[in-house]
Amino acid sequence: MSANFPSIAIPGIANAWSECPVGPATAPPVAEMPEWDAVKRLKKKAKLMIIDDEELVVKVVQRFLQREGYEHFITLTDSTKAIDTILREQPDTVLMDIQMPEVTGLDILHKRRAIPNLQYTPFIILSASQDVETKQLALEMGATEFLAKPVEQIELILRVQNALIVKNHFDHLSDYTRVLEQKVTERTKLLERSRTQILQCLARAAEYRDNETGRHVMRVGIFARLIAEQLGLPASFCRQIELAAPLHDLGKIGIPDSIMLGSHKLSEAEFDIMKKHCEIGRRILDPFAAEEVELLRDPTIDREELPESMRIPLMTMAARIAQTHHEKWDGTGYPMGLKGEQIPMEGRITAAADVYDALCSERAYKPRYSLEKSLEIMLSERGTRFDPNVLDAFCERLPAIEKIRKKLSDD
Repeated sequence: MSANFPSIAIPGIANAWSECPVGPATAPPVAEMPEWDAVKRLKKKAKLMIIDDEELVVKVVQRFLQREGYEHFITLTDSTKAIDTILREQPDTVLMDIQMPEVTGLDILHKRRAIPNLQYTPFIILSASQDVETKQLALEMGATEFLAKPVEQIELILRVQNALIVKNHFDHLSDYTRVLEQKVTERTKLLERSRTQILQCLARAAEYRDNETGRHVMRVGIFARLIAEQLGLPASFCRQIELAAPLHDLGKIGIPDSIMLGSHKLSEAEFDIMKKHCEIGRRILDPFAAEEVELLRDPTIDREELPESMRIPLMTMAARIAQTHHEKWDGTGYPMGLKGEQIPMEGRITAAADVYDALCSERAYKPRYSLEKSLEIMLSERGTRFDPNVLDAFCERLPAIEKIRKKLSDD
């Protein structure tokens, strides 16, 4: 009964079955051998290392391989220097004895297993030992081949050639992976820069609908990051809030000019309209607003329960900030009247950063307040408007916040 062998396709592996006595019809199909010119080039550049405590063996093995066209050799009779020499020279293939004084071939194989950049270096064992257990142990420890001494020249040449072809294949894959990883890293950096620029453009769009300046939103973002760092929040959170907090008033682009650009004190009706900028901002920034969920053809999906793979954390944070930066710790804020820890942390942090910068800046409805008066007003609202822990963190970072405020002054 004949067996159906699976197809094996390994680039660079020789198709020796065409010369096999049983004939190609009974052999599993494999990839064709590389062109001989490629094999010759491989031989010329290959670096072979021979380790044996008997110098005569080293010379014989080297002579066999030189006749075949190999040119670069590192030879060693002191096995105690083997690992250091291998690491320094980075040979393409190592040929070594098993039974050597002080450090055996098995010792070298054992140490090699713990060195990542030697994982794909072929180790061919040349040994006079006929012990089956020794051979099995060497192969289990990562030896590529196990050849008996005295070594047959033809067998040695073929084994070394095949080992080098496989090593060359792995080197090619490693180089390709490294180049691919580099490209992915570069593309990721480009996407990060693009994302940052898009967020800055959105923040600038909000600026054109307000009397406040672009530097205000920049300052709020940096202040928010400093507060988050003082609270000991993760670095990813701190980076995201610096990018997301400047979008806190993006919803103002949906407020009428008569309200946004006027210098008069807003009436109660006008203020009710102004409050809508929180919800407008959320709807602009939330990638899964109600309409989008319906477009997914499953209106039963709760957007808060959508899988993380479908959400963009930075945009989700920006949407929460837009909606909650006017909420107050005691529950008297808007638009939802959230209280205490119901308010997302990013909303609480941005509220403190935004209010402080507004107090220290000139507005159509108020003069610029001094540092002392601004701080007095904020401390008077500790536990009512502001989360006490957030306000304490703000006070701890006040020197750095003031330095940034002066550096990015509107003047």
